[in-house]
Amino acid sequence: MAFQKLSMDELNRLSVEEFKSAAKHSFVFILDDIRSLNNVGSVFRTADAFKASKVYLCGLTGTPPHRDITKTALGADESVEWQHVEEVLSLIARLKSEGYVIVAIEQAEGSTFLHEFKPVANQSYAFILGNEVFGVNEDVVNQSDICLEIPQFGTKHSLNVSVTAGIVAWDYVSKSINI
Repeated sequence: MAFQKLSMDELNRLSVEEFKSAAKHSFVFILDDIRSLNNVGSVFRTADAFKASKVYLCGLTGTPPHRDITKTALGADESVEWQHVEEVLSLIARLKSEGYVIVAIEQAEGSTFLHEFKPVANQSYAFILGNEVFGVNEDVVNQSDICLEIPQFGTKHSLNVSVTAGIVAWDYVSKSINI
């Protein structure tokens, strides 16, 4: 079989305006103390690709507009709804009161491996990604309802934050819409 790449027109992507008014999947990303603005931009792009409801930028995580975020977001910082919240624990308390399941993406005792995670229909999830060096803050892990861990088989102990966001978003969306 011969394959031909699709043109940009053939991809039939939403405009920014169409994206903003389109129905989203029932998940948000919380980026807590992410140092790299390129990682922030990349998570915006992932949030756009998988129609996340929102991205929360907490603590020292940089916010748009910034050229390093824009460089990797490729415009997704304009399509995806976002909010800066200084204190992540207050955000977690608010999201819990709104019915979100709080999910720390972290290697922890008692964590659930990602392939064993079963999203519940009509349930909203908040996926927390932590600092590139220290991971998700221990206080945040303790306030989470679930700790998800991506199994790894090599010599490194972690994945890049933006890679993790992509894996988690794909897993959640594919399980939610039964691809």
